[in-house]
Amino acid sequence: MNTALKHWREAATVILTAGLRRALPADTFKAGLEKVTDVAHKSAFDYEVLLLKRSRKSGFMPNAYVFPGGLVDASDFSSEWQELFKPFTKAPNYGVGVVKQSPETRPPIFATDRSPLGSPIPGDVAFRICAVRETFEESGVLLVLPKDEHSVTRTADTQPSLTRLSGQWGTEVLSKWRSRVIGDPANFIKMCRELQCLPNIWALHEWGNWLTPIGLYGKQRRYDTAFYICCLQETPHTLHDDKEIVHFKWSTPLDVLRSYKSRDIWIAPPQYYDIGRMCRFPALRDLHRFAWQRSSEGCEQWLPVHMVTSDGFASLLPGDTLYPENVDSSGKGGGVLKTEKSLEELQQDSTDLHRIVGHDPYSVFVQMNITSKYNHLCPVSGADIDNLSKNNSKL
Repeated sequence: MNTALKHWREAATVILTAGLRRALPADTFKAGLEKVTDVAHKSAFDYEVLLLKRSRKSGFMPNAYVFPGGLVDASDFSSEWQELFKPFTKAPNYGVGVVKQSPETRPPIFATDRSPLGSPIPGDVAFRICAVRETFEESGVLLVLPKDEHSVTRTADTQPSLTRLSGQWGTEVLSKWRSRVIGDPANFIKMCRELQCLPNIWALHEWGNWLTPIGLYGKQRRYDTAFYICCLQETPHTLHDDKEIVHFKWSTPLDVLRSYKSRDIWIAPPQYYDIGRMCRFPALRDLHRFAWQRSSEGCEQWLPVHMVTSDGFASLLPGDTLYPENVDSSGKGGGVLKTEKSLEELQQDSTDLHRIVGHDPYSVFVQMNITSKYNHLCPVSGADIDNLSKNNSKL
């Protein structure tokens, strides 16, 4: 772990998507689907995204629906992984590849050299290991490859196919190991060694880097989180842990935003923003192709700056006219900004817009007129979501 980052706790999360259980020709949407959401037959989306509901007792975002993920553990950077990944250690980042982004603009969570901190494992590998481990702990979905598949040539220049999960381990075996890993993250290495498997780091594509806004969740609730996306061929068996997570939900991106708008669920701004991005890809293969191609560009570190307005709030993001020039990303200073102006007045006064705004926690939408960096996309939001819903309801 990066012990030099005193004010942030490093974490990793996965936007886990999966194709619907049956292959769906274009005319199948009218026929109804098996074991999917109750409105999926009205949707053009051929995949769903996994959201996990945090416990109401959670100290951070209680009752929120989030992507699977969690804090990095020292074992994710353990030198023991070198032996397991031995066939890949000579390839850049164990075959994950190196992004085009310059080191000067690379977010610290990815750019930090971990060697002086005592780990030979590249950060781009360790954070993927963390994301795989946490996904297994929280949802029971195990993103690994049998070790006998390591002879398959893996290169960052070749587009991978949609990820298939190995079914060679029974429920009893996985349940036993899941309990052990939840009890001690270091057991994840032992599990991989005994089951002769590897965390499928190649299935996770870099998506973004969000930092917790300063001043919203207390001094002890500051997270620097690496976001990845993974596209599975079909929906896996899922089981929440009944501790941190009390419920899971597979839904199409559009259905998630509908449920949020109707106040059936609450999602945090990063989830809202990234699910809005996914709404631009009704087809899983298109999303997968985009995620793989874009991941080599790198990403921007986003530390939202929260502003309270006369009629709501705005979460300012880099590139916005009102985003402070010198944001203290160390987390020592800064905090919530306040203004007597309304959201509409702020919008009229700003040339460049890149903000998440809302009158209450369930009325959030994105205002954006700038071009996303690193070949990323702006999210579908506001009226665009309503139009998308209307168009899909006619299918």
